[in-house]
Amino acid sequence: MTERSATRHHSLLVALVVALCGLLAGAPAYGAPAPLTAGPAPAAETGVGTAAAWADGPEGFAATNGGTTGGAAGPTVTVSTFADLNRYATAATPYVIKVAAAISVSPFGHEIRVTSDKTIIGVGTKGQIVGGGFFLGTGVRNVIIRNLTIRDTRMPDDDPDDKAYDYDGIQMDTADHIWIDHNRIERMNDGLIDSRKDTTNLTVSWNILNEGNKSFGIGWTDNVTARITIHHNWIRGTNSRNPSIDNVAYAHLYNNYMQNVAGYGNYSRGSSRTVIENGYFDKVKDPYYRDSTASLTQTGSILNGCTGRQQTGGTTFSPRDHYSYTLDAAAQVPSLVSKGAGPQAAIGA
Repeated sequence: MTERSATRHHSLLVALVVALCGLLAGAPAYGAPAPLTAGPAPAAETGVGTAAAWADGPEGFAATNGGTTGGAAGPTVTVSTFADLNRYATAATPYVIKVAAAISVSPFGHEIRVTSDKTIIGVGTKGQIVGGGFFLGTGVRNVIIRNLTIRDTRMPDDDPDDKAYDYDGIQMDTADHIWIDHNRIERMNDGLIDSRKDTTNLTVSWNILNEGNKSFGIGWTDNVTARITIHHNWIRGTNSRNPSIDNVAYAHLYNNYMQNVAGYGNYSRGSSRTVIENGYFDKVKDPYYRDSTASLTQTGSILNGCTGRQQTGGTTFSPRDHYSYTLDAAAQVPSLVSKGAGPQAAIGA
């Protein structure tokens, strides 16, 4: 990650350029997000699956060791301005923060410094974070980020690798017990999600990760302690890090829908142990593979129109030794995830 190299004045000016370019190109720079469409349903598909898309708590590692409750111990507040969102998200005490409007972040590209014991949840499909994101630093724990659209920090003057402006959707640096659920994150200048350093007990579920160069990076540490669950996400129109999984002790990926991925799919690196179950890979380059020191096992997935590496090997682990979970058939994943991922009208209302 690199330091931000633009001043506030420059960033605001560029934000106006981004918005104008989006309008000229027909892209939704600061308007309603563009609709998503699933690919053709596989012939074997039969129904909508059995997983609970609207669960009130996480499934996976975020549910272990005491679980993740966010701001449930504190009061509930509803916000519609950046000042109020920032005030409650950075407070020292627990809050459930309902986001009831499209909130523009200031300065452009800023990542709100979320503190422990917070739930930040969109009210139905109203909650949007525009032109910025969230940062969870070392020692932050017990946070839920749910049912939001987080979008639009692309910088037209950046290099192809998005290194000049570190504008992530959600970045976590050694955070603990985090649940990221039912969000739509798109068109961010750096990572859509970055789980960095020793972030652990993380569940990322039912999200849409869309139109990004760097989708979901995991690592930046020599330690092998992280425990991460990634399930029922729709990752589409992205390039690299889908995710890139580096030095993760237990990485469990199941029922994810990967669509139109140009760079590479699920990559197990370093000393990671990665388990992939019942995913659906549609037109993905290098759908899953590992480096020489990592382990990866895969069962039950469907590949449609994919090219490149499909590589497994090494000894991983049994996720059911750590938690129970509901596994849907891979043939059901496109229908199930395209309907259930992203912000939902019934959540946070």
